[in-house]
Parts: sequence; structure tokens; C-alpha cells
Amino acid sequence: MRKSIFARLNNWIIFTLMTIVVLTIVIASTVIVSFLRKEEVKRVDILVSALKFQQEVTNPNLEVQALLLQIYSSNTTIPLIILDQDDQIIEHKNLPQDIGNDPIKIKALAKKMAKSYAPIEIEIVKGNKQIVYYDNSPLLNNLQYSPYILGFFILSYFGFSFWFFRTIKKTDEGYLWAGLAKETAHQIGTPLSSMIGWMEIMKLDTPDSEGVREIEKDIERLRTISERFSKIGSVPELNDKNFNATIRENYDYLKTRISRKINFGLHLPNYEISVPHNKILMSWVIENLVKNAVDAMKGEGSISISVFERNKNILVEVQDNGSGMTKQQARNAFKPGYSTKKRGWGLGLSLAKRVIQEYHNGDIKIVQTEIGKGTTFRIMIKKA
Repeated sequence: MRKSIFARLNNWIIFTLMTIVVLTIVIASTVIVSFLRKEEVKRVDILVSALKFQQEVTNPNLEVQALLLQIYSSNTTIPLIILDQDDQIIEHKNLPQDIGNDPIKIKALAKKMAKSYAPIEIEIVKGNKQIVYYDNSPLLNNLQYSPYILGFFILSYFGFSFWFFRTIKKTDEGYLWAGLAKETAHQIGTPLSSMIGWMEIMKLDTPDSEGVREIEKDIERLRTISERFSKIGSVPELNDKNFNATIRENYDYLKTRISRKINFGLHLPNYEISVPHNKILMSWVIENLVKNAVDAMKGEGSISISVFERNKNILVEVQDNGSGMTKQQARNAFKPGYSTKKRGWGLGLSLAKRVIQEYHNGDIKIVQTEIGKGTTFRIMIKKA
């Protein structure tokens, strides 16, 4: 649990750093765009001042004329429209070609410009005036969206990186669990072969002994467990069809192995359910869920296994009246390495989830849990 808390803390730290980086870039870009907008407004003010000076001075010398022409010519990006007081076009500059040749569109654009920036009036002789309309340059219009576009791409990059590294981590974990399972199967196989040999010798001496028969059952169970572990990491064949028989056989075995203080019940439909599955792995999943229920009840209580159909799915529910889980425990129950038990490795439920999701294309989840009232696990597999 401590490891899970640290993992969540690291996730929050990464999320916070990502947010700070994105906000910093967006704010910095917004400040730059705002600065460029102010600079363009200053350029327009200088241009208007030059136009006013040209109207006020009747006979400017050649140097002044050259300076005014240079100021006016220096504007190659900011759209500019000059109308008289009767809305007649006097001059326009840096307009799109499809607008620059149409007086009606020019006047409509001037009205639109007035909504962005207040037009500037220039007083000329005899009480007449000219009105200067202007707007952002195309570059500035494009740049004002750049902070959000840049922020989107940065978030996308971080999101992709997170997904990529998480996928690699899951793949590594998968190989780790598969390797651990296969090594466990190999380690069990060696003493199991020896036990089988000794069992045959014991049967020669006391063939009808009850103890020999029970040991033989447990040896067969060990062989099944070894086969389960050997199948992890490889694609199992779903050759078994009779789902009822698999659940019944597993129930019969577990009933003789759990405490008599536990009321263990099975509810099967009265008709055969045909579902392609792997009998050995499916039995392992049920056994894991039952053992978790037994631990949650501390060896005393009620467990029921129910199988039923819903729409196009077969549902298996394992319900207990044990200690139940908190919401946080329920969220983390299927995570590898997570366990609420002091001596648990946290592998049982994570491997059960892998068996159901990856090998049987189904789903397994906790559908109900409450502290002090118990937990219900549900397996869902599509019908054939």
C-alpha cells in the first residue's frame, strides 16, 4: 500500500510539473503577442502622425517629403483603410486582393476593423476630416492562437510519452510475471515427479489406504497448479466448452478444502452453458476469488458462487459477507503487487484479471463492496 501511495504521489508531481510548464509557455507566448500588438499600434500612431503632418504643412521640403514617404512605405503588413467623413475611400493598403478591388468590401472591412481598434480621426482644412481604420497584421492574427496550439501540442507530447512509457512498463511487468510463473512451474515439477514415484511405491504396500488416496488427490492438484503456471505468458487453447462442469468441479474441490465454519453455496442454471474456455486457468481464477473471500471472512461466514446469463454474456459472481473493502482498496485490488494482507504478494487478483481479459476476452471487476458487509466479484465472458 505504501508503494501505491508513493506511485500516486509521483503521478501528481509529474502532473503538476506538466501543468506548470504548459501554463508558463502559454503565459509567455501571450505576453509576447500582447507586446507585438502594442508595437503595431505604435507603428499606426506614427503613421497617422505623419499623415497629419502632411496635411498641416503646405510646402514641406524634399527631406521631409522623403521621410514621410519612408514612414508610409515602411508599413508592409498592417491593413489600413482611410475614408473621408462621407465614407468615401481615400486610400487603402495591405488588404487581401479579393477585397482591395471591391469598394463595398473595403467599406465593410473598415466597419469590422472599427470593432477591434477605435478609428483615428485626422482633421484637415475647411473642417473636413479623414478617418483611419486599421487591424492586426496577418502574422499577429496567427500568433495570437499560437499559445493555445503550442500548449495543445505540448500536452499531446506529454500524453503520448506517458502512454508510451506506461505501455513499456506493462509489457515489462507482463514478461516478469510470465517468467516468474514459468520458473515456479519448473521448480514445482522436479519434486512433483519424485512424489509421484514415491506414491506408486506406497500404493504397492497399501493400495486401499485412505491416506494414500488423499495424498494422490493433492499430488494431482499440484500437477494442475504446475500446469496453470506454465500456461501464463503463452496463449492457452480454449478447448473446454462445458462451463457448468468446470465451475462444479472447482466448487467440489474447494468445498472439501475450506473451513467447515464457512457456508459454501453454488447456484448453477439447470441447463448446460457452452462457453469456450480453458478449464485449468478458469478454475484458477475461481479459486483465487474464493480464497480472497475466505481471507476476508477470517475463516467464518458465507460464500456463494452464482452463474447466470445476461444478454449475450455469461456472468459468474463470487459473493461473501466478509470485511469488505474501502473505495481505495477496491480501485487498487487488481493492481500487481497490491495487497491488504501482511503476507500477500498481491499477484492473485492481477493474474486472475490477466486470465479473464487477455485469454478469455472478458472482464472481471468488483461490483459491490461495503465495509463490514462483504464483497461481490463478477466475471463476464461472452457466449459462444
